Amino acid sequence: MSSNPVAETVASLMPRAKEELAELVAFRSVADFDQFPRSESEGAARWVADALTAEGFQDVALLDTPDGTQSVYGYLPGPEGARTVLLYAHYDVQPPLDEAAWTTPPFELTERDGRWYGRGAADCKGGVIMHLLALRALRANGGVPVHVKVIAEGSEEMGTGGLERYAEQHPELLEADTVVIGDAGNFRAGLPTVTTTLRGMTMVRVRIDTLAGNLHSGQFGGAAPDALAALIRVLDSLRAEDGSTTVEGLAPGAAWEGLEYAEEQFRQDAKVLDGVELIGSGTVADRIWARPAVTVIGIDCPPVVGATPSVQAGARALISLRVPPGMDAGEATKLLQAHLEAHTPWGARVSTEQIGEGQPFRADTASPAYQAMAAAMAVAYPGQEMQYAGQGGSIPLCNTLAGLYPRAEILLIGLSEPEAQIHAVNESVSPDELQRLSVAEALFLRNYAAS
Repeated sequence: MSSNPVAETVASLMPRAKEELAELVAFRSVADFDQFPRSESEGAARWVADALTAEGFQDVALLDTPDGTQSVYGYLPGPEGARTVLLYAHYDVQPPLDEAAWTTPPFELTERDGRWYGRGAADCKGGVIMHLLALRALRANGGVPVHVKVIAEGSEEMGTGGLERYAEQHPELLEADTVVIGDAGNFRAGLPTVTTTLRGMTMVRVRIDTLAGNLHSGQFGGAAPDALAALIRVLDSLRAEDGSTTVEGLAPGAAWEGLEYAEEQFRQDAKVLDGVELIGSGTVADRIWARPAVTVIGIDCPPVVGATPSVQAGARALISLRVPPGMDAGEATKLLQAHLEAHTPWGARVSTEQIGEGQPFRADTASPAYQAMAAAMAVAYPGQEMQYAGQGGSIPLCNTLAGLYPRAEILLIGLSEPEAQIHAVNESVSPDELQRLSVAEALFLRNYAAS
């Protein structure tokens, strides 16, 4: 990185950043209070609020959102007449999955092979630290030249929409000229990238019932309708032979125009086993950024260990459907529910319930904010030109903010490059990426203020 005062300041702050990220990662802040204590999320929220207060933010508040979680808000005034920039991250995290499968404890930040490991290190507690580093670097080098609002969400990973509904009820709170969402990532480590599209999502729970109770498979199997077998048939109907998503009535999607994703690189990033084929058709970028994708993310059925020879009376599954830009998530939900009901065999009783939804997002890249970010990235990543990429994941707040503030520019950056393995075992963050992106964000705020 070429030497400049902002970059030098961020570099000097990295030991402190590591200590703070360790403190934040230590909170088991999964916003599923049936599995994890509410106090862990509340503790993380207080940590963020205290950090904002220490940085001179005003009006710092823990916002009780309609889904029963807390988001953290703060306002840092800039020069009179300056633009306002909203910085977003979330402090809630995905469950750690199998904690025993982690090389080191998931809620204990651990340095290994040049990376920092821990749940939320990249997604998205590292994003909170990135915002703090950028602001500290500016304060040490002439001051923050814009008004800054920070919002740290407490339930983004659950998709329960608490902050979206709160923002709709308080539309003035998050109003800004530009929004920087710190919850995306570079296409690969070292390649500066802004995410210009996000797939939306819907989650539907399906339940199938066939019997008043489980039956002995020897006495009744062969004639008694098996609910688990019916569910398996329904789930299989959601994919074509090549693995493409096939929800009746849902358009197949479009072709991606922009940065391409080499198949071999994708296989490495996704850690696909040797000899196993990728699914779907078209380019990898088409499949993960521009087309719908269904995933069965959970099934309630007897585990193999302890299973009895029974015909199952009931079974259920949780299904995620990613929805690309150009499709409406609400309409996709209706089509998915209709498909599940239409493909349930044997007259079995079926019920569906939507438990989460977020609309897809497409950014306007022809704007002063994108020019300011491109110039900042060129300094933070010498010799690299800023790239535009899509992201298969969902950040429902983006469309809420775009709807509330249609003139606002929205940029998505972040720490979730492929090696980070977000949502998986052994999630990690590259401290080099944290350092460079913090420099980029600081320089962006300076460039944007001058544009």
